[in-house]
Amino acid sequence: MICQTSKQGIECFFMAKKGCTYNGGTCYAVIENCTGCERIVEYPTGKYCSSYPQPELKWNAGICNFASHVKVEVAKDDKKVNALKASKRKAAGKM
Repeated sequence: MICQTSKQGIECFFMAKKGCTYNGGTCYAVIENCTGCERIVEYPTGKYCSSYPQPELKWNAGICNFASHVKVEVAKDDKKVNALKASKRKAAGKM
């Protein structure tokens, strides 16, 4: 249904005939951590996330999984491999 609260005129999953069914009856504005994200959409009532109705909850546990402006560093495993054991595994078909 079409949102009648914070994102007026936009199709919303949480809208029902009785109004917004999301926690508190409305979507919540983005927080400071969201600054720079591509998913921020500005409406007359404020700036909101286009992917999640309460961005603050996504940042409570760490980095928001929808954040397009945050790059996650992946640790490279510099584990040394014994060439003799690796060739034996490959010959045995275990790789």
